[in-house]
Amino acid sequence: MVGLATAWFLQERGVEVTVYERAEVASGSSRGNAGWLTPSMAVPLADPSVLRYGLRAVLSAKSPVYVPITADPRLLRFLAGFTRNCTTARWRRAMAALIPLNTRALDAFDELTAGGVEARTRDADPFTAAFRTVEETRGLLDEFEQIRRAGQTVDYEIVDGAAARATEPALSAAVGAAIRIRGERFIDPAGFVRALAGAVRARGGTLVEHAGEVDIVSSTDAVRIGERSFDAVVLATGAWLDQVAGRFGVRRIVQAGRGYSFSVPVDSLPSGPVYFPTQRVACTPIGDRLRIAGMMEFRKASAPMDPRRIQALVEQAGQLLTGAHLADRQDEWVGSRPCTTDGLPLIGASADPRVFIAGGHGMWGITLGPVSGRLLAEQIVTGTRPDALRGVDPLR
Repeated sequence: MVGLATAWFLQERGVEVTVYERAEVASGSSRGNAGWLTPSMAVPLADPSVLRYGLRAVLSAKSPVYVPITADPRLLRFLAGFTRNCTTARWRRAMAALIPLNTRALDAFDELTAGGVEARTRDADPFTAAFRTVEETRGLLDEFEQIRRAGQTVDYEIVDGAAARATEPALSAAVGAAIRIRGERFIDPAGFVRALAGAVRARGGTLVEHAGEVDIVSSTDAVRIGERSFDAVVLATGAWLDQVAGRFGVRRIVQAGRGYSFSVPVDSLPSGPVYFPTQRVACTPIGDRLRIAGMMEFRKASAPMDPRRIQALVEQAGQLLTGAHLADRQDEWVGSRPCTTDGLPLIGASADPRVFIAGGHGMWGITLGPVSGRLLAEQIVTGTRPDALRGVDPLR
């Protein structure tokens, strides 16, 4: 999403683009995620609440946040930096940097669809966060209050379990309270990204799939990729970003925060996304099935799928859903979100004037991909950094 959106907005400004895709379009983190467009809830992952899990919890394969025991020095450095940023003061600074992106995020999607991207966003009316008890709602409501204090608002209402089930019959009798959140949207992420790629091609862009790792050679007059020369290059390589960006002055570690998902038939398909915050499980209607997604697993992007994580999702989703045929799973998937230690993306110029960076969005690459691409395209073409990108400087 991030790379293709950047390409599309560069085309809007008259730039000829070539996109090199490691594998094929929508085969990475842009495929199996929850597809939420929730800018009012896009917050830094480095949050004080993460530390409340404790060591025993994060070492459990059933925990929503999982860190396998490892001696990998790079991962240990990331975890140390991440922990340092899990303070209220640092979260507030990071949130202030995200708000200028969040407030423009849905407008960027509207520009894409108005400009010929043959996909649509769907209103999440409502987006339902469900809980066993009223007491469990406190954590999310506290987060909303922190978001409000940072200068952004969330439009919501609290309802009881019966009212929530009247709207979303897929919620089980165990649901005792819910928060309905207004103003959000959702998409089929793979379908949208493929449509975006089609629009880039239709406007004359070149898309090279199965490119693998490409060699980038920058000089004073051009950037070379293989036998071709370009005026500039944008690195939007997801969880692999810092493996290349480090050569161009980027010192931030980008760690794979792996998420899992699968899809199941359900007797009553929800009309919009359903979230179980306590269990950290996201459910989204895509086509005629319900996608169930979640987990944050700090592990190498290339590691194989861990079936224990799928089973943990099954067990957690089964607690609060009814009529979901969890044994009839399809599209079991693992993808690597690109996470930074401070929870902020890396968008802007590198130390090389011909090399630009777009990545590190963590869980918010779908939501913030188009607005990131629009703002970065502006910077590349005009030579002036938009104010909205000041807080996400790749060289910070």
